[in-house]
Amino acid sequence: MTKKKQGLLTDVSFLIFTAVAVIGGILCYAKGQDVFLKGLDASWSLLVDIFSRMMGAFVLAGFVEVLVPKELINRWIGAKSGFRGIIVATLAGIVTPGGPMISFPLISALYRLGADAGPLVAYLTSWEILGVQRIIVWELPLMGLRFALLRFVVSLVLPVIAGVMARKLVLYVGGSFNVREG
Repeated sequence: MTKKKQGLLTDVSFLIFTAVAVIGGILCYAKGQDVFLKGLDASWSLLVDIFSRMMGAFVLAGFVEVLVPKELINRWIGAKSGFRGIIVATLAGIVTPGGPMISFPLISALYRLGADAGPLVAYLTSWEILGVQRIIVWELPLMGLRFALLRFVVSLVLPVIAGVMARKLVLYVGGSFNVREG
């Protein structure tokens, strides 16, 4: 697997976000310099607020990428892991704490280690809709045990379905799952 390094000036998503930010800045400046400066201040506050969490998540993802053997990832959630890989990823998603600032860098590391599309989709779906922390923090206090349990049980099959569908879609479309390659 050869990976192409993508520079900022060739990264389409970076260019789109930059263009939208410049347009937003121009619109703010058109309303007055004070509005523009308030926008910059709000942006800086947001950057300072999430920077430490993002850096911690990227460091964790880097350590995972170096410490976890590729063979382990291939065996448990790789292309040949089969249905078991989707179940393992679903269970891992249920118990993974934290928000997207933790989950997405972790998924990126697993992706680079060779995790398959099915387990990655199952993990993210499971983390999003079945996460224990979400149940404890939001559902139990706001909706009660009965509703939380009902929603959990009804939703339990969704990550598995999503993982199987992702795997089949990748096979149907053909080519490499690694979007950086092909």
